[in-house]
Amino acid sequence: MGTKDYNKILRKKRIIKHKKIRKKIFGTKECPRLCVFKSNKNLFVQIIDDVAGTTLVSASTLEKEIKSEIKNGGNVEAAKKIGEIIAKRAIEKSIKNVCFDRAGYKYHGRIKAVAEAARENGLVF
Repeated sequence: MGTKDYNKILRKKRIIKHKKIRKKIFGTKECPRLCVFKSNKNLFVQIIDDVAGTTLVSASTLEKEIKSEIKNGGNVEAAKKIGEIIAKRAIEKSIKNVCFDRAGYKYHGRIKAVAEAARENGLVF
């Protein structure tokens, strides 16, 4: 079994975990869902209202203002910066309470850094 096959298996396992998590976590207007997606090079965070099916706030390491401040979008420092930015943007739109959706990823490294930075900057979950 090569590395490509192994990566496909890991991706399928993550998607299965994400579906199980999504059965329990549902974002409303009062408490939207903070969803995190990570790739090897970048990180994407959204605050989503699942009832209306809309993204209320988003941030990623591909945005020009963020990309100029960080060297690499796929590390913990970038995750902390994204957590700060998403919290500030959410508070500007008067969103304080969110439910955290880790999207099937383990709660460590970049996912943990995003969550802790968002909590430190005013989001409650």
